[in-house]
Amino acid sequence: MTKKDVIIIGAGPVGLFAVHQLGIKGLNAVVIDNLDKAGGQCIQLYPDKPIYDIPGIPECTGEELTNKLLEQIKPFKTEFFLNERVEEVQQKSDNWFIKTNNKNEFIAPNLIIAGGVGSFEPRKLTLKDTEKFEGKFIFYSVKNKDRFKNKNISIFGGGDSALDWALELSKFSKINLIHRRNEFRGAPHTLSEIKKLEKDGKISIKTPCQLDSIEGDKDIKSITLKYEDGKTEKINTDMILSFFGLVMKLGPIAEWGLNMDKKTIKVNPENFETNKRGIFAVGDICTYPGKLKLILSGFHEVALASVECFKRARPNEKYRFEFTTSSKTIQDRLGKK
Repeated sequence: MTKKDVIIIGAGPVGLFAVHQLGIKGLNAVVIDNLDKAGGQCIQLYPDKPIYDIPGIPECTGEELTNKLLEQIKPFKTEFFLNERVEEVQQKSDNWFIKTNNKNEFIAPNLIIAGGVGSFEPRKLTLKDTEKFEGKFIFYSVKNKDRFKNKNISIFGGGDSALDWALELSKFSKINLIHRRNEFRGAPHTLSEIKKLEKDGKISIKTPCQLDSIEGDKDIKSITLKYEDGKTEKINTDMILSFFGLVMKLGPIAEWGLNMDKKTIKVNPENFETNKRGIFAVGDICTYPGKLKLILSGFHEVALASVECFKRARPNEKYRFEFTTSSKTIQDRLGKK
């Protein structure tokens, strides 16, 4: 079991800035997120969409903002547990005990929920009997690309994830790239590279069609595609990678005894603590009178929540507010001379 000052659930922009606000106060944190990389909605839903409400930055994309925040928190050497979901929360004296689906255990006096509008989960295939193949022959993300070597792989989707993995896995496997439309939404440069590989016979592009059936008992032997004109095609397939986007679910948070308002958590706007002492909610997932769902608002919320976290983690120390421009202690923590 790992002991920390603060456990942060959610690695979106607000969760990342929480690391900074805690770090400059000398608190150590750990970050847990259900996705395979930091950035939350910004990186998963609109990495290229311009953001205009970050002070001092006239315009940036979700990906650029994420990268800047990750750079900002580098001095604190915070450990991230990605592709993990918090399944269990228990109060133990003045601490909160956390257990994830990967059996990792943490304990801390403070828990910050920065989960946006909930956890993001892949939109799964809805064909009958697909569940029996999931995790063995059907995947919604790639954790270890060596598992996909020398295979016949059918990749479904028209966005960046589908195109990027088609390009990468084509280095050592046969790829069928399948999309329900003729137009792809991914980066033009990546699509251009894939078109070159199609000409060389390394990638086969099949559009506009959808998955109609999967053939196989214990493993997948082939799949059948159905085109818009009603025609069908059977292709040899060992593995399926599906990238149909993400769905948002509140998940186990709804069962933690927090004061909920629909799919948001009510908080005290003085410190963003919930009805459970030591559990805070910030960002889009929290609600209070006058709440604005802006990244800017989330930054303000974690700044105040971090003060209360300090008081709980260091009950024998007096919190002393200091400006980052003049505090030698803060400069030292940031590695500044």
